[in-house]
Amino acid sequence: TITCDDGNSSGNTGTRTATYHIEEGETVKCTFTNTQSCPCAWSDMSCSATGILRGIWASAPNDLFAVGDNGTIRHYNGAAWSAMTSGTTQSLTSVWGSSAGNVFAVGLGGTILQYNGATWSAMSSGTTQPLGGVWGSGPNDVFAVGLLGTILHYDGATWSAMTSGTTQHLGGVWGSGPDDVFASGGSGTLLHYDGAWSGMTSGTTEHLNGVWGTGPNNVFAVGHNGTILHYEGATWSPMSSGTGQHIGDVWGSGHDDVFAAGGSGTLLHYDGATWSPMTSGTSEHLGGLWGSGQDDVFAVGDAGTMLHYGCPAYPSIDVEKYVSVDDQATWHDADTPPGPEVQ
Repeated sequence: TITCDDGNSSGNTGTRTATYHIEEGETVKCTFTNTQSCPCAWSDMSCSATGILRGIWASAPNDLFAVGDNGTIRHYNGAAWSAMTSGTTQSLTSVWGSSAGNVFAVGLGGTILQYNGATWSAMSSGTTQPLGGVWGSGPNDVFAVGLLGTILHYDGATWSAMTSGTTQHLGGVWGSGPDDVFASGGSGTLLHYDGAWSGMTSGTTEHLNGVWGTGPNNVFAVGHNGTILHYEGATWSPMSSGTGQHIGDVWGSGHDDVFAAGGSGTLLHYDGATWSPMTSGTSEHLGGLWGSGQDDVFAVGDAGTMLHYGCPAYPSIDVEKYVSVDDQATWHDADTPPGPEVQ
């Protein structure tokens, strides 16, 4: 679009030019606003980060938490990443929160940390088993899963053990509500909670790392050797991923906009019909995904890798200013460098 700050000058978006009518002593400015966007793509935002990052979650695009080995927690404020004091050296595997002031991180040795908006503090989990995933429907309904079928529940006051019915390692957990929760793990294990945990038939023996969905009838599970399964409310069925890489996590903004991340920089996208590969720009293993929408997605992984998927806008403003010397006889260009053609 082209707008001019006087009543006589005008712009032509077709030719991308402005016609100036300048009176004596007048300064006229026409503003060129670019409404196009650059192609959507993944970009590296790792900077000097190191170590393995395993999980990511955010309350908003400018309030991201990434967790990883040796107690690493990094925070993104919309402009830059910074290190946070976790108070532990245990490796952290997953992070989830109900709000910016109530965030949980879980990890090895039964570690559970809680963030209150200012500091992280340790919680009593009641277990020493490694924990691989955390998710909740709200601040008083949080689930953590881990080794040997460990499932813990937080009611807003204390963590307590739940009966899972399995001894398989569990690493992924997600739900559409307090009575519709899924957990994934070793040897194709898939569990469902509707007030009690029960086993589901997955149709695979591959290790399943992550689980996510849009609702009770549209759930995805991902795992080793390119495994992707889909649940439509009755049965799990395999999907063609087009890769043999291990897939570590899955997240989406809707049923036709789902992302998966995995080994050797693998990033996949599902459009509601097929999975297709994306260019990640890295060969590092990617193990965590989160997004605020279809054009704002983050992935984390080994060697401190942090990627962002977006559709950045072209430079938005190009201003052309002209100042008259006398009554439309002569004028000079006040721009540096010169802008669009003057007619």
